[in-house]
Amino acid sequence: MGNLTEIKYIANETARKTDTEKASVEFINSEVVEKVRNFHKSFPEYKVTPLHSLDELSKQFVVSNIWVKDESYRFGLNAFKVLGGSYAVGKYLAEKLNVDISELSFEKLRSNEVKEKLGSITFVTATDGNHGRGIAWASNQLGQKSVVYMPKGSSEIRLNNIRKEGAEASITDLNYDDTVRLASQKAEENGWVLVQDTAWDGYEKIPTWIMQGYGTIMDEAMEQIAEAGVERPTHVFLQAGVGSFAASMLGYLVEKYGEERPITGIVESDKAACLYKSMNIDDGEPHSVTGDLNTIMAGLACGEPSTTSWGVLKDYAEIFGACPDYVAARGMRILANPLGYDPHIISGESGAVGMGLVSLLAENIMLNDMKESLKLNQDSKILIISTEGDTDPDNYRKVLWDGAYPSVYFI
Repeated sequence: MGNLTEIKYIANETARKTDTEKASVEFINSEVVEKVRNFHKSFPEYKVTPLHSLDELSKQFVVSNIWVKDESYRFGLNAFKVLGGSYAVGKYLAEKLNVDISELSFEKLRSNEVKEKLGSITFVTATDGNHGRGIAWASNQLGQKSVVYMPKGSSEIRLNNIRKEGAEASITDLNYDDTVRLASQKAEENGWVLVQDTAWDGYEKIPTWIMQGYGTIMDEAMEQIAEAGVERPTHVFLQAGVGSFAASMLGYLVEKYGEERPITGIVESDKAACLYKSMNIDDGEPHSVTGDLNTIMAGLACGEPSTTSWGVLKDYAEIFGACPDYVAARGMRILANPLGYDPHIISGESGAVGMGLVSLLAENIMLNDMKESLKLNQDSKILIISTEGDTDPDNYRKVLWDGAYPSVYFI
């Protein structure tokens, strides 16, 4: 365990041990991923999102490669979340129709014939913004309704973007986890379908579908890296709120590569570091963080680990890091101000925290212990996934123009 001012980390000593029973990653096996990719490819809006190679930054940080998968291009929605939400909605409708999702394209699902069979359905969810916008978009595209609840302090711009996709949306006076409970309650009272990207006992099927839907990201990235002539990355940094995205990405890598998988660092906001806390307590159980969860990383402001993701993360991730807001802000500025001919990348607060941490690991000797735990060196090939663009343009500008959340003093 160590820190840099407020950066804390825990090294998971059992991540590479093979003599203990580990969580299953069958939920994202190759057959599932093929179905997910084919479903997403059936969207008229589908395009593989860019994988940027930051060659000059790699030299600056003295590593072999840095790649950034840029999810701001996903379906014109500026974030990755729609992949999970749309696949879960598709799976739910396929079950209602009693057919396998491999037999249903997105176009067929929004046909009048299918709509008549299904009738009117209302999907409900809680969100900080990106997931709710994805559910609203998918529901609207399929001629169905959606209701979206947001936690207190949510961005008005994100709220309005959700409403533009046709949802009935509002900001509550509750934190994220209590807003999830509200959405669940409303679903029960009104006969709505809860499509939530966090799981708890008794509610795990739909969150698993959402995790499967995210698999398109890593499948694309591995194809793109292979096309660049590299077998696989040596390191992956994955941001986490409830852990569904991170467990999806890590589960894919474990299933595909086994012991040859990249070393994985899990990155959380220090204000909502439920996975870090759970690893620190070290009793094998997930533990919650309570309170306002006040961080600029709105997409990571979740205090309760998802039950479907916890086992994968605790069994296979090498490092759990809890980062203050300045780490995310630094990552945003680095990506927005590239070196040499490196591409300019617009990455939001939750999308850039991995880059912020990598930059500090590369340049600040106070994090050398963490760097050594991760085995980062001149041969490292690092993959970072920027999960969102400037989904809150006002705060993005505040960080870049006004230097909000300044970086740490260097030693």
